[in-house]
Amino acid sequence: MNDYYGFTPDKWAAAKREAKDILGARAKLRGLIPYSDLAARIESVQLAAHDQRLFHLLCEISEEENAAGRGMLSVIVVHKAGDMQPGPGFFELAKRLGRDTSDILKCWVDELKKVHAYWSAKAFPGAQSSSASDLA
Repeated sequence: MNDYYGFTPDKWAAAKREAKDILGARAKLRGLIPYSDLAARIESVQLAAHDQRLFHLLCEISEEENAAGRGMLSVIVVHKAGDMQPGPGFFELAKRLGRDTSDILKCWVDELKKVHAYWSAKAFPGAQSSSASDLA
């Protein structure tokens, strides 16, 4: 992509790395993050919660993560109030990536489970082999 939405290629790449790190850390905890909190935590560029450039950033991250088989990482980014779900852009991307969006709640929950499963397993690499006594 040659258009970096008004940012230099280096700044855009840095913002994507930051956002992915923030999202990955939150997904490891099986959590969610509001758009406004994510935007405030990205330091390499200035973005607001409703900034179209934030949505493009999230789209690129989700496309890359999906291509790698890890699901749409932006699934954990949600509205702070109201429905507390991802915005319509998430579901448009989900449809483009082949997800069934006829029931958006089911689409969201299914994708959320996939992303949380991947990242939480990554966070605790030895957890699968631990015995019950190790966990007590």
